[in-house]
Amino acid sequence: MKVFVFTYLLLLSVLGIAQENPNQLQAELKVKQLIEKKATYNRLCNGEYDGFRIKIHFGVDRVKAREIKTKFAAKFQDYTPYEDYDQPNFIIVVGDFRTKIEAYEAWKKFLTEFPNSFIIKSKIKPMRI
Repeated sequence: MKVFVFTYLLLLSVLGIAQENPNQLQAELKVKQLIEKKATYNRLCNGEYDGFRIKIHFGVDRVKAREIKTKFAAKFQDYTPYEDYDQPNFIIVVGDFRTKIEAYEAWKKFLTEFPNSFIIKSKIKPMRI
């Protein structure tokens, strides 16, 4: 009788471990779907997402824009300057800020050198860790 009870309990415990929770399977499926959806979104937008940058210059003179970009890069090595062209203006923007607060903190540092700068919404590149 003891052997029968022991075998019965052993069998129940093995069956209990072997069964998976259906809610857990659904959750894992949803996680996989979300990962695939995020990967698709990143492919469509080239891995860029909404954020903020600081516009420090725009004007029609290309040489002046490059001078300002070089001046900025020499003074503030922690921030990346980007050069863009939106006919007829050459635009220099800096930084990849996820929030406006981050952009504001950096903007305060630039204000003495670039008093006409301002924060803009932009597509930003992901941060490299």
